[in-house]
Amino acid sequence: MHRIETFATLPMWAGFIGFVLVMLALDLFVLGGKSAHRVSSREALAWACTWSVLATLFGILQWWFLSDAIGRLEANRKTLEFFTGYLIELSLSVDNMFVFSMIFGYFAVPPEMQRRVLLFGVLGAIAMRIVMILAGVWLLSKFIWLFYVFGLFLVFTGIKMLVVAGQAHNLDRNPVVRLMRKFMRMTQDYRGEAFFVHSNGLLYATPMFGVLLLIETTDLVFAVDSIPAIFAVTNDPFIVFTSNIFAIMGLRALYFLLASMAERFHYLKYGLAIILVVIGAKMLAAQWIHIPVQWSLAMVVIIFLVSIGTSLALPRRTIARDSGNVASIADPKSTEPKRRS
Repeated sequence: MHRIETFATLPMWAGFIGFVLVMLALDLFVLGGKSAHRVSSREALAWACTWSVLATLFGILQWWFLSDAIGRLEANRKTLEFFTGYLIELSLSVDNMFVFSMIFGYFAVPPEMQRRVLLFGVLGAIAMRIVMILAGVWLLSKFIWLFYVFGLFLVFTGIKMLVVAGQAHNLDRNPVVRLMRKFMRMTQDYRGEAFFVHSNGLLYATPMFGVLLLIETTDLVFAVDSIPAIFAVTNDPFIVFTSNIFAIMGLRALYFLLASMAERFHYLKYGLAIILVVIGAKMLAAQWIHIPVQWSLAMVVIIFLVSIGTSLALPRRTIARDSGNVASIADPKSTEPKRRS
């Protein structure tokens, strides 16, 4: 049950990583990612559909390859694991969308600059996921009991999310923000999309770098939850990795498509917390109760749809909140005077 194995060969790993890098290069250098612009709903919908279609095609190609290589029954199982893992990762990554919206509001990031910083955030997320997945695979291959530790961790995290789901987050108390204020020289205004600038012979970070740093640390925190969750579905590192990457790539487009409606899905966080508890419980009971992959997929879909439907059926009153501003992030003693535009 806990044996770590994969059908993927080294060329398959290299081919998939190469495909992702090509898509990112197209986004960055060909399709407008290098120039600052506000992402329209139409553009976001096009990218969201593109990544959904690519994930579906990948699953179909995987089934086609495996049906000849290891048999149709095993191909069905592996493909179902991929789609279940993809949906779990995409569902759990939706919580990132709420945090991204909060970070952009706190840093007063202009809409036309948000796309590029998220693109660099994706690059960092891919690197972190590779390291964490390989570490998780190695640990599970050496210490089987960690499978149950992961289960306990997911149950604990899900319960904690249920408790704090309705509470507002305050980035002023975020340790990363505190460290930036204490140790980093930061400009009070943006300098285009630059992360660092030189002024008066000194190197200054811009608020754009602060945004990127917070986004990367946020993804690291969420990866600690999401990667153990997918090990409840499959132990194949290739499926773990590919489902993670497709979810991450699609999340950026979903953010621009749904960010303005994030507050409407106020019960979604409760649904994601319940998903974590259910997945953790499945891992803890795996030795005694075998839950088919299709049942796991059905549970995730039902919980996700119920939480969205409940949010739409029972809207809450919107309370006006003061957003942060760029000047409040930096330590006044370590920043240069604000440049006139």
